[in-house]
Amino acid sequence: MHKASLLLICFFTSLNIFAQSGNLAGTVSFTNEDPVVNAHLHLKEINVYAITNLDGQYSFRNIPFGNYTLVISTVEAGTTTVSITIDSSSANEDLILKHSENNLEEILLKGNSKVEQLKTQGFAVNVIETEEASRRNIQTNELLNRSVGIKVRQNGGLGSEVDYNLNGMSGNSVKIFIDGIPSSTYGSSFDLNSLSPAMIERIEVYKGVIPAELSDDALGGAINVVLKREANNHLNASLSYGSFNTTQANFNGMYSAENSGFYVRASGFYNYSDNDYEIWGDLVYNILPNGRLDYIRTKRNNDAYRSVGAVTEVGYKDVAWADNFSIGYNYSDSYNEIQHGLFMTTPYKGRFMEANANILTLNYTKSNIIEGLDVNFRALYSNRDRVLNDTIKYISNWDGSFSRNLRGERILRQDSRLRLETVDREIFSMRGGLSYSLNNNHRIIFNHLFQDIYREDIDEMKTVLQKRFEGTRGLQKNISSLTYELRLFEEKLQASLFGKYYQQKINKMDPVAVTQNGESVRIEEYFEKDTDVSGYGAAASYAITPVLRILTSAEKAVRLPSERETFGDEGENIIANPLLRPEVSDNLNVGFNLGFLTYQKHKISFAANGFLRDTEDKIMRQTRTNLNDAIESAPNINLGKTKSSGFDAELNYVYNNNLNILMNFSKFDMRYNTKYDNNGNVLVHYDQQIPNQPFLTANANVQYTLKNIIQEKSLLHLFYNFSYTDSFYSIWNLRDLSGIDAFIIPQQYIQDAGLTYVFPSKDITVSFDAKNIFNRQAYDNFAVQKPGRAFYLKINYTINNF
Repeated sequence: MHKASLLLICFFTSLNIFAQSGNLAGTVSFTNEDPVVNAHLHLKEINVYAITNLDGQYSFRNIPFGNYTLVISTVEAGTTTVSITIDSSSANEDLILKHSENNLEEILLKGNSKVEQLKTQGFAVNVIETEEASRRNIQTNELLNRSVGIKVRQNGGLGSEVDYNLNGMSGNSVKIFIDGIPSSTYGSSFDLNSLSPAMIERIEVYKGVIPAELSDDALGGAINVVLKREANNHLNASLSYGSFNTTQANFNGMYSAENSGFYVRASGFYNYSDNDYEIWGDLVYNILPNGRLDYIRTKRNNDAYRSVGAVTEVGYKDVAWADNFSIGYNYSDSYNEIQHGLFMTTPYKGRFMEANANILTLNYTKSNIIEGLDVNFRALYSNRDRVLNDTIKYISNWDGSFSRNLRGERILRQDSRLRLETVDREIFSMRGGLSYSLNNNHRIIFNHLFQDIYREDIDEMKTVLQKRFEGTRGLQKNISSLTYELRLFEEKLQASLFGKYYQQKINKMDPVAVTQNGESVRIEEYFEKDTDVSGYGAAASYAITPVLRILTSAEKAVRLPSERETFGDEGENIIANPLLRPEVSDNLNVGFNLGFLTYQKHKISFAANGFLRDTEDKIMRQTRTNLNDAIESAPNINLGKTKSSGFDAELNYVYNNNLNILMNFSKFDMRYNTKYDNNGNVLVHYDQQIPNQPFLTANANVQYTLKNIIQEKSLLHLFYNFSYTDSFYSIWNLRDLSGIDAFIIPQQYIQDAGLTYVFPSKDITVSFDAKNIFNRQAYDNFAVQKPGRAFYLKINYTINNF
């Protein structure tokens, strides 16, 4: 518990000297009482901005007492200016606008909202806002999968392993963060499978090049999930039920004392699914006693998933000594049945994993701690346990029966070792940063990420003597970054230069028995490996016109082998490989954003990005090399050199704020780029497409809003989504003697539809979603089939400003 003690030492107390500042909140609506969506509000005197949500709500935090000019800019009502006074800790200002008679040829809404700041820094970034999705039966991973340049690849239904592909980079090359801390700290029971969009404020997706403040070895990109931090007192709860006996419930709420700055925030979730969806095809068969394969259409029978968790946080906000100071506790627990190994070739029976995590958190942020200097610090201590239970060693058929030979005897699995294995992890993660503004145009930022993992693997199936020979594992990582930012020509040019320094230390101890003087003696063998490597990069954007901005970013990026890749993970069928080398890639992005152009009731925007990834020592899961290889487990390996290039584009069209059409397209070509072996012979896979990587995807999403349906002031949102994935190889491109391609994942056309009804009070929302309407076969990793047609019903209830 020494790491827990270290975290507690970080705790401090300060005098509660309250700042003379307050919060401003309210709603913006038209004279017909319809909410104004996406209105931009600007407090001129202090140059801060806010944007209204789907209900027309806005909020400003920590505004110094005084008189202000508030400018409201909208497409429908033009620009309106009002005078307001803030002289208390909480002020409310509801604004009513009148539709403008004039139709603008073009309008630029200039602002400094967090989303707009991210989009103008030069990085290839998508920012996904989750407010609308939080009311529907949409998983966070589904939301990501519909975003441009992202392919979320899941090994089955709810709770199954997920892999994120960003412009051709995938696996651990893409890092997941929760509030800037690596999600691996939280464990498998608290991940994007479990986190509902209702718990999330926004998701930032960086492709290829990431800002230095995230300070991690995210060579292929990063997904940063920012949890909700609303300023107002609120309570939100939702419950959904649907196909495959799927139940999901979540809540989040906050209470803030009116004058002291003290607050309490809590959220929780519960997820359950039988995941007993129907499967069929070339890999779904029973083995008859005579060895013949009996292909069947059946349901998965060993794939249930359950997760539960809660997050609590207490602290102070908007006080003189801190913008935010909090301590928190997270708990999560999960149960996950495992239907098969790496491929669907061998179904399991009775194999499952249980996991839980207990996490302590500390968070501190303060702007202008001295003039121009901002400080942020976040630390977590995590104690995680995971148990793999695999005590049935016989080959199971897909219908749940055991395979037998002609004598009626059950057939042993290829890997028939019984397991009751516990993995205990202690993890300490700390991220700290200093930001110093020389003036409005120049800023220097230093960030550091420290992570320490201690791991013990215990197999309860071993004898007492064998347990004397169980080893320990440790991994420590330090990543430092220094960034210089500048803004010139009235912020038309924004640029940043950064350098990163990576350090990793790996150690493992394995006891072995040796014979000394005729007796068996236990000795400890140690393996240690230190890695030091540096990287650097830059990002820039330039506003050619008020609505057209070009963006470019480049980085020599580094990815260190992860704990699971290094030490293995029986639960995910990963074999250890401590000799993995760091993966290094030269990444380049070039793109542009064409902001919303407006003509009468029409609005349109367009963005595109081209990219290049030149990678050495690429780390990826070893794939099959022939169709008869029934691998259940595989290690990660250094594949060699790869090169990937491609582009993605997104078009958004809005009509009268009722019809919204969003379309995106992503294509990349990722090839094996090592030509010769050690003897100078051309390698057989040279210049071939890397297997198990979908390289062409497209999405189209349509939303239409109807007003005053059934009830006055109600809203009915109708949704339709189309998703396309081109065919790709799940193993290396092989051809049989007739020249016909073998083992290709076919083209996939998946269509979803849904509706959401918002009651006049805006407190209650009911939604219905139909997924994969035409029950098409859907695949992602290694030809693992995903759920077919499914239906879900959800109710959402919200109390604001209690």
